Amino acid sequence: MHIVVCLKQVLDPEIPARDFRIDRNRREAVRGSAALVTNIFCENALELALQLADREPGTVITAVSAGAASVEDTLRKALALKATRAVHVLIDGIANAAPADVARLLAAAIRKMDAADLVMLGRESADWGSGQTGALVAEELAAPFVGFVDRVEHPDGGGPDLLLRRQTDAGWERLAAAPPVVVTVTNDERNVPRMPKTRDVMMSYRQPITTWTPADLGWSPPTSASQAAVELVDLSIPVKGVQCEMMTGKTMDEKVDSFARRVLEIVRAGS
Repeated sequence: MHIVVCLKQVLDPEIPARDFRIDRNRREAVRGSAALVTNIFCENALELALQLADREPGTVITAVSAGAASVEDTLRKALALKATRAVHVLIDGIANAAPADVARLLAAAIRKMDAADLVMLGRESADWGSGQTGALVAEELAAPFVGFVDRVEHPDGGGPDLLLRRQTDAGWERLAAAPPVVVTVTNDERNVPRMPKTRDVMMSYRQPITTWTPADLGWSPPTSASQAAVELVDLSIPVKGVQCEMMTGKTMDEKVDSFARRVLEIVRAGS
């Protein structure tokens, strides 16, 4: 069985709000001192793939990620966790790539590999949170798509189908899907990402990472806004104003009266 897990590297979502900055001209977040980490939902997807491989020896897991040179850190971590191999689609210099463009690149990379039985992505990313890439990859591959999966198993009696459990607003659904199938993975108490061992981290740096450029995959970035799937018009941090007034008075009753009068003034001004 061949499983492809798509990973995304993002700015650490735990960065304090006071340290977050954006470049208004480039319309992108400024890294500054923030760390780059693997998107948590992508790690949930990788964990599900590793669990399936633990139960079924011989399973091949290919970790693939599209991004700048720094993405190598994310792929090395996947290798340290016992992914079989890693593929880096290098799109350095292409800022704010739209989900449709990323999906085309990932799908092209997947087609260039050995045939995949299962393609897994996180349900959304921690930066833009669009939640579109998984379904778009499935469309590009002309494969069935199941979203919000939290468990993947094979039937007890064997067989080629996969049993998928997905979260819904009303509970859970259990689906049988014949490979190849694309799924997006959400978090669950059973797919909490494991931590790599120090020795495995060291060994991961001895393993090769296959690198492909968009040209290798027959894709070229949009050259104008009219060709882009999405145009980002502006990016800014919301400005939230706060005004504080202190109620004065020698006694509590005077302070309460002062407060009540001020509230009444505001209500009348608003009407």
